[in-house]
Amino acid sequence: MLKKLMRYPIIQAPMAGGASTPKLAASVSNAGGLGFLAAGYKTAEEMKDEIGQTRQLTGHPFGVNVFVPGNEEVDENILSAYREKIEKEAKSVGAEIGKADSDDDDWENKITVLKQAGVAVVSFTFGCPTEDVIRELQGVGSLIAVTVTNLQEAKRAAGAGADVLCVQGFEAGGHRGSFENRTEDDYGLLVLIRLIQGELNLPIIAAGGLMHGKDISAVLEAGATAAQLGTAFLRCPESGASPVHKEALGSPRFTKTSITRVFSGRRARGLVNHFITDYDGFAPVAYPHVHHMTKQMRKAAGQKNNPELMALWAGQGYRLSRELPASELVELLVEELK
Repeated sequence: MLKKLMRYPIIQAPMAGGASTPKLAASVSNAGGLGFLAAGYKTAEEMKDEIGQTRQLTGHPFGVNVFVPGNEEVDENILSAYREKIEKEAKSVGAEIGKADSDDDDWENKITVLKQAGVAVVSFTFGCPTEDVIRELQGVGSLIAVTVTNLQEAKRAAGAGADVLCVQGFEAGGHRGSFENRTEDDYGLLVLIRLIQGELNLPIIAAGGLMHGKDISAVLEAGATAAQLGTAFLRCPESGASPVHKEALGSPRFTKTSITRVFSGRRARGLVNHFITDYDGFAPVAYPHVHHMTKQMRKAAGQKNNPELMALWAGQGYRLSRELPASELVELLVEELK
């Protein structure tokens, strides 16, 4: 079923925070891949609007990604201590540290919209929805994918009725898609595909550090049905990533990535900048609380062309990113894959 949705086994990863746009998703789908919208950090109405925009730009299938809300308990004292540490950084760009709020990312309303919209694929990150939610979305024709980072999560997703597993290796940029917000065993993508394939018979979307057609070939050879690329599409003109973020991917200033909690309270891979270097050891396990705390600082830093206080999410292969229109990038990846 997944194979029928695209001409080529290339999926544009959903990148929350603005990088994924209707133009990017539609361009990838029109070029023969599968484009994705990222509903994370948006309201249900905003997500609905983007689905409508994308449908005006393409008649081909595309997907929507949703964050599964968590319910972790957070130590307020640790949050207060972190606030005091990072306050001066926010002030340096004319911003305030936000309130350490928690929310469910408009979960119920998004599920309601998706049951009405009947998009081709709905994928979930940060957890697995209930069997009821999965069945209801399947009932309106949506294929259900769940992001997993280990075998235990894969088994839970399979048991809940997922159609597809999005298998995320530790090479991936942006947030780890783990069900629990904790330190875990991190698996490389190829090893993780093998572990899951040995026990489960579900189609696999491979994600993590994939930048070139030869990378796609490698994961298909390992048994994946399709490859999901995020960082590879960040520098496309259709991407909504900020100009500062796009420039940083090609800048000699940034020489490595690391996995950190400093910007959101959840583990995520990005380019190592001043904020990561100075505060990585202090960041609490608190999502989305820390995300809300640093949001205004990150936005103000972007407006002031200051990459040192921004979340510059990027996979390990970011040096191989190319500044091309999305359709041309898909064509190039297909050529390299051949």
